[in-house]
Amino acid sequence: MKKQRAKIIGVARHRLSTDGDGVTTLVAFHGCPLRCLYCLNPQSLDEGGRFREYSSEELYAETRIDELYFIATNGGVTFGGGEPCLRPQFIREFRELCGSTWQLNLETSLNVPSTNIEALLPVVNTLIIDIKDMNSDIYRSYTGQSNGLVIDNIRLIADAGRQSDCIVRIPLIPNYNTEADREASRKALEALGFYRFDLFTYQIRKH
Repeated sequence: MKKQRAKIIGVARHRLSTDGDGVTTLVAFHGCPLRCLYCLNPQSLDEGGRFREYSSEELYAETRIDELYFIATNGGVTFGGGEPCLRPQFIREFRELCGSTWQLNLETSLNVPSTNIEALLPVVNTLIIDIKDMNSDIYRSYTGQSNGLVIDNIRLIADAGRQSDCIVRIPLIPNYNTEADREASRKALEALGFYRFDLFTYQIRKH
């Protein structure tokens, strides 16, 4: 299979306990299926050239400079974006290069085909899931997309018994959902066995 190259909008080193355990390097991919109104990384959608293309080998060469930090702190690389789960082959290639010692984490909306998640579950340690809202109408009004794939993938992860490896972010989205909506989302996720939640409020920042 031909090795992939991926557009990456940034590589941020020496992050401590913000994107998983220990010291991590955040790798932000270009591209996302969503169009969230309060997008935190609008450059992930920008085609103006503010990104660099990497092979998995080139990215490994750039990140391995911090391998001692990763090993000492149980850290590693967190793939974010954009949507990293659009690049399962690239991430699998990266895992082959770095071996099993590093932690590999995903920051994801899960709004990708289930085959992508199936390919990634064997090679990643932690999934940091931005669920938006479990209510389909709220989700569509905020992101412009259906959350059908998200629900399918949440169930896939639960069926695989990986709930303890997930941190689910359930935001309060001004003008889109309420505390009651967020509580309904939490209860629906708890019913599937998820229990690690990050509750916060989006900053209003339209693009």
